[in-house]
Amino acid sequence: METLLPIIVQVITGIIGGQAVGAAIKQAAMGQLPKIISGAIGGVGGAAILGSLMSGGAVDAGGVADAVGGLGSSLNLQNIVGGVGGGAILTGIVGAIMSAMKK
Repeated sequence: METLLPIIVQVITGIIGGQAVGAAIKQAAMGQLPKIISGAIGGVGGAAILGSLMSGGAVDAGGVADAVGGLGSSLNLQNIVGGVGGGAILTGIVGAIMSAMKK
């Protein structure tokens, strides 16, 4: 459960980011399913990219997660910001591609 909880947080925050971009960009005219799927995938990917960028420092993320434990280690900056940002970016890209394909 300790490894699954961060992924769940990333998926949920990615969906939130995807829904926000989908609501903000009306031209894309995306359905709910593409927004949800692209948001979830983008959320996990964005958090992974942000995590790899942040792990270049001296702080070991795994050691911090083991020390803190529980839900608190899943609700960190990497999972939330990476999830929302990744979900928003990928949903925007998918919306632009879908919009271009309709023309």
